[in-house]
Amino acid sequence: MPFLLHAPDGFFSTPVAVALWIVTAVVVGYSANRASRELDERAIPLMGVMAAFIFAGQMFNFAVPGGTSGHLLGGVLAAILLGPWAGTIVMASVIGVQALVFQDGGLLVLGANIFNMGIIGTLGGYAVYRSLVPLLGGLSSGRYPAAAVAAWLSVFVAAVLTAFELAISDTTSLAVALGAMAGWHALIGIGEAVITVAALTFIANSRPDLLRFGQPSAATA
Repeated sequence: MPFLLHAPDGFFSTPVAVALWIVTAVVVGYSANRASRELDERAIPLMGVMAAFIFAGQMFNFAVPGGTSGHLLGGVLAAILLGPWAGTIVMASVIGVQALVFQDGGLLVLGANIFNMGIIGTLGGYAVYRSLVPLLGGLSSGRYPAAAVAAWLSVFVAAVLTAFELAISDTTSLAVALGAMAGWHALIGIGEAVITVAALTFIANSRPDLLRFGQPSAATA
């Protein structure tokens, strides 16, 4: 059985899938409310561009041994550029369109997929980024290493959570799920970190003004 971070219907039990749908609906609703109040209107076009970039990146899957597959998540990148709340909306939209239009995943597990890849990857990844930036000397020296660590963790933690969800659903044992998910996604996370840092470097060199929307405040920079 392949174990995918972008899970199809049937991988999670109905109680697990429904519980994650409820959590996801609450968090996405709260994120939408916060984003509508806090987001600079000039960042709205960037949300569309970011969604298109992440959507295109997630369409390219690569297989690795052990039955897993990997692709760009992009949650940390979206949060750094847009802020965590708008980044969460972007990720939820991308994953939702993939499920509804391209049948990538499924409706029952859509809440779980948004939770694992969108909420954990975006809100959790941004929290790590915000925590590390001041420890690494502020934005001037800490932006890229903090983004790399946050991007790697976003993939690894999402994989570990998926493994626990599979085990709770009695799809497989926790040992098997962790071995397939955590081991290989630790490597996949390196690719996520490289892509995230490369994208931030390109943006900082070409359009540094785009970095202002989701950055830590001057007090922590």
